[in-house]
Amino acid sequence: MLVKQSFQDIPVGQGGTMRVIIISPVVPQYPQARFPGVVVFSEIYQVTGPVERFASQIASQGYVVACPSSYHEFQGPEPIPYDVEGTDRGNKFKIEKELSAYDEDARLTIDLLTSLTNCNGRIAATGMCLGGHLAFRAAFDPRVLATVCFFATDIHSATLGRGMSDDSLIRVRQGHLQNEGELVMIFGKQDTHVPRAGRDLIRTTLEDAGVAVSFLEVQAQHAFIRDEYSKGRWDAALTRSLFSFMMEVFERTVARDLGPRLSLTEHVEHIC
Repeated sequence: MLVKQSFQDIPVGQGGTMRVIIISPVVPQYPQARFPGVVVFSEIYQVTGPVERFASQIASQGYVVACPSSYHEFQGPEPIPYDVEGTDRGNKFKIEKELSAYDEDARLTIDLLTSLTNCNGRIAATGMCLGGHLAFRAAFDPRVLATVCFFATDIHSATLGRGMSDDSLIRVRQGHLQNEGELVMIFGKQDTHVPRAGRDLIRTTLEDAGVAVSFLEVQAQHAFIRDEYSKGRWDAALTRSLFSFMMEVFERTVARDLGPRLSLTEHVEHIC
C-alpha cells in the first residue's frame, strides 16, 4: 500500500507547539477510506530515519501513523544525531522533561489521530527505547486498544536500570491497565539498558496485576530494530519476525472490531 507523509504543529502546554509527523495509507480508488491509528513514539533522538521507516512500514499495512516530536520544549522537531553529543543531549532532555508533559503529548497525539477524517478512531501504540516506555504509558489511555513496547527504557534515568519508572509501575499496581487493551513487552536478553532484574520486575508487576500481556525476551541487544547507527546491534531477521508479531496484534485488536474483550477466568484443564 502506498503512503504519504505530512505534519501538523499542535498547541501544547504553556505555549509553543509540538510537531506530529503523520504517515497515511493511500488507496487512490477509495479516497474516503478510513483506517485504524497508531502512535509511534521515538527514541531519545526524536523522529529519525529509522523511526520514520519503521512508522512507514506500519502505515503501508493500512494504518494512519502519528509520530510526535517529544522534545518540543527544548528544540525544534529536527532529529538529534546518533553521535556522542546527540546521545548526551537526548538523555539530558529525557530526564528534564516532566512525566506529565510526556503524558500530555500522548493525549494530544491520540486526540489528533481520532480527529483525522481518514482515521476510524481505533488506536494502537508502539515505540522503541524511550518510546517503548512512552507507548507503555499511552496504554493507560482507554482509547488505546493495543500497545507493543520495544525494549522500554527508564524515562528519568540516563544510567542502566530497570527499564520502567516507579510511577509507571505504581499505576500498574493500582489497576490502571485493567481495560480492554492488550500489551506486548519485547526485550533483548543481552540488553544492558534493561538487565534481567529490571525485566523480571516489569514482568512480575504486570502479571500480578492481571494485565493481558505477552512478554517476549529474544536473543538480542539493545536497539536491535534500528536499521542504522545501531552500533552493530541491528538484527534484520529478528526485526522482521517481531514486526509480523506486532502487526498480528494490531490486526486482531484495532483493525477488526471483535466487540468487548472478556477476561478468561475458566479453569484450563491439564491434559496432554
